Amino acid sequence: MKKTGRMQREAATVEVMIRHYCRIHHQNNNALCEECSKLLRYSNHRLANCPFQEGKTTCGKCQVHCYKPAMREKIREVMRTIGPRMLVINPVMSLRHAIDGLRKKPVS
Repeated sequence: MKKTGRMQREAATVEVMIRHYCRIHHQNNNALCEECSKLLRYSNHRLANCPFQEGKTTCGKCQVHCYKPAMREKIREVMRTIGPRMLVINPVMSLRHAIDGLRKKPVS
């Protein structure tokens, strides 16, 4: 299924965050390390299979926890580290993500 609108923004935001995290913690300039590549692929797969699609809130506010516990902890670490820096890294993306987080939680 092709991602559109909201899902493209979510995927792009996650990718920017993982790339910056990898650059800081794994000293990779442009290429992702294997661990971060795996996390990005997993995240994109979970987004593609999200039951809420365009109507979803941000993953952190979702009632359905579709990440496996180990991957969920990895993405949380990335977001804890990079999230506060997103206003500097990409202010527009950061603002859009904040607005998306204001959406009501989807009813499952």
